[in-house]
Amino acid sequence: MSEKTVTPPVHDHLTDAVGGTPLVRLRRCLHGSEPCRVYAKLEYLNPMGSMKDRVARHMVERALADGRLAAGGTVIESSSGNTGMGLAMMAVLHALRCVLVVRRQTSPEKLAALRALGAELVLVDGELPPEHPESYNQKAKQLAAENPGWYFPDQHNNRENNEAHHATTGPEIWQQMGGQIDFLVAGIGTGGSVSGAGRFLKEQDPAVRVVAVDVEGSIFSDHFHTGSHGRPGPYRLEGLGDEELIGCPEFEQIDAMYQVTDRQAFLAARRLARREAIFAGGSSGAAVWGVERLVADLAKRGELAAFGSDGPRIVTLLPDSGNRYLSTLYNDAWMRQHGYLEDGDEETVADLLPLPNRAAGAD
Repeated sequence: MSEKTVTPPVHDHLTDAVGGTPLVRLRRCLHGSEPCRVYAKLEYLNPMGSMKDRVARHMVERALADGRLAAGGTVIESSSGNTGMGLAMMAVLHALRCVLVVRRQTSPEKLAALRALGAELVLVDGELPPEHPESYNQKAKQLAAENPGWYFPDQHNNRENNEAHHATTGPEIWQQMGGQIDFLVAGIGTGGSVSGAGRFLKEQDPAVRVVAVDVEGSIFSDHFHTGSHGRPGPYRLEGLGDEELIGCPEFEQIDAMYQVTDRQAFLAARRLARREAIFAGGSSGAAVWGVERLVADLAKRGELAAFGSDGPRIVTLLPDSGNRYLSTLYNDAWMRQHGYLEDGDEETVADLLPLPNRAAGAD
């Protein structure tokens, strides 16, 4: 492949660098031999390393503009780390105080990064039930109520979260794909990205189908398939799922929902690194696993032929970087300790040669 000379943009402000992330075709990491054209949106190339920069910028700028957040004020939010990083970025740039409620189980890399940006952390036990006053779900609400001047974006229930992706992520995907897309596959955490971007794409072409990937232990999948609340269970995958129904997921925009296990997501993320040199987090692994499941389901139902010999055009979102999980999913000892890594799970470079036929395919 010949080198391309591209002149990067020059920005006056760091927030101008949020968004505009590239799409990269995946050629080596997908299991199975069915034809498909899969493009990954590398959201970890945002300034703070995740797609949540989009949400943090949108919410804080809106709140400053309409007076919900005063100059020099305080932002309080519950975050597993990525939204917190985005809010900490905005706090630095707008001279704000940033207080974050974070699960103790969050990766040490994320906690260290948040502290490096000056965020004040309130650590809570992530295993407490959602109704417990000291839980991740309740603590930020409590602190916001006790401090009336603080701004609580409430990323889980405030649909400005969704609008950030409707205004940026969705349009970028549509333009990058030249209006030619069959499926969007994305994880569902707060629900903002899969709902906002998915809604935009469906507005452009109602034939676009949206597939959400939930995590085993979350209640979203039960609600989507049966309308019941379901019983939450423990999981270690960060950024996906929830223990209770929240306000941001637009379930009416979602055509299918799969549920991934921790092990499946972590191994898919490690495979993404080994085969594509894309170093992303566990939620990205979940999205890649979701793509594989989608293609397998289409093949099983005999629907692949409808997309031609090259297969469906699928876009998936890779929310954050693997740098935040060096002590967890990219740590062999941690993976083995929790039963996620067994002999034969990993591949060496020699195992990858010759590369699968998909690697040599033309665009």
